[in-house]
Amino acid sequence: MKVTEHIKNANGITQFSFEILPPLKGQNIQSIFNNIDPLMEFNPPFIDVTYHREEYTYKDAGNGLLKKQVVKKRPGTVGICAAIQNKYGVDAVPHILCGGFTKEDTENFLIDLDFLGIDNVVALRGDAVKTETYFKPEKDGHNYASELVHQIAGMNKGIYLDNELENCSSTNFCIGVGAYPEKHMEAPSLDSDIHFLKKKIKNGAEYIVTQMFFDNQKYFDFIDKCRLEGITVPIIPGLKPIATKKQLNLIPHRFHVDLPEELVIEIVKCKDNSAVKQVGIEWCIKQSKELQKAGIPVLHYYSMGKSNNIQQVAKAVF
Repeated sequence: MKVTEHIKNANGITQFSFEILPPLKGQNIQSIFNNIDPLMEFNPPFIDVTYHREEYTYKDAGNGLLKKQVVKKRPGTVGICAAIQNKYGVDAVPHILCGGFTKEDTENFLIDLDFLGIDNVVALRGDAVKTETYFKPEKDGHNYASELVHQIAGMNKGIYLDNELENCSSTNFCIGVGAYPEKHMEAPSLDSDIHFLKKKIKNGAEYIVTQMFFDNQKYFDFIDKCRLEGITVPIIPGLKPIATKKQLNLIPHRFHVDLPEELVIEIVKCKDNSAVKQVGIEWCIKQSKELQKAGIPVLHYYSMGKSNNIQQVAKAVF
């Protein structure tokens, strides 16, 4: 079932969903199930599965030469989605990236998902790899998420890259996209960011999932701006409870979001990470209840491979 259908069928009741990371290469899928199992009591209608593109390292090959070696630390997105739908009967939502994909790679990826009966995807540009200062697409790949959305929407109309194909079947993907209540780090302004978000919606995106935020007012202001610009699709908030003191610096640096002063002060006062985790849970519960009271259709949690703190939040909210 499509994410938009889940929202419609809930009749205004706020739903619970979450995102998982594929396990590191060398680990088995049981590590995924161990994190999903404690969260199933909250009846998630869908579970997002991230995709991690290939990266490269260069090893000394002797004689002054370097050998390029592919590194893919978290493979398995498609297989995990199939396993989730088979084991739990819950819709799995794979992320699909511009980065690391040619247009033909994208088409083949989508064909595999369609064959597996996967109805939803989240289309993202993806970040630059560690060896790049700025994002660089693959040759014959997409530069922007709006272009990726356009290709997926085209396949929903039976349009494939090879225009000589005959009697092409249409896919039926519900397309989600990302958004940034505090603007993308590369955007010159929030208004500019929303301008390009509108393009993704125009090209066929049907719902939005936001980057994490810790100040609900920024999310509410973002919704107001989007609605004024004519964006009417559901805007699902992304939430994450802080768990360690290190994240005070890591989250603003990596995700380019602000932390409220009140939250920072409470975490700084903590004697250890056990206390930090509890502060993070309580803050996330407060955020969640306020969003729930405002009638937000889905609360989406970033588990980062760990479910215990998400479980405690969900028990207090759902």
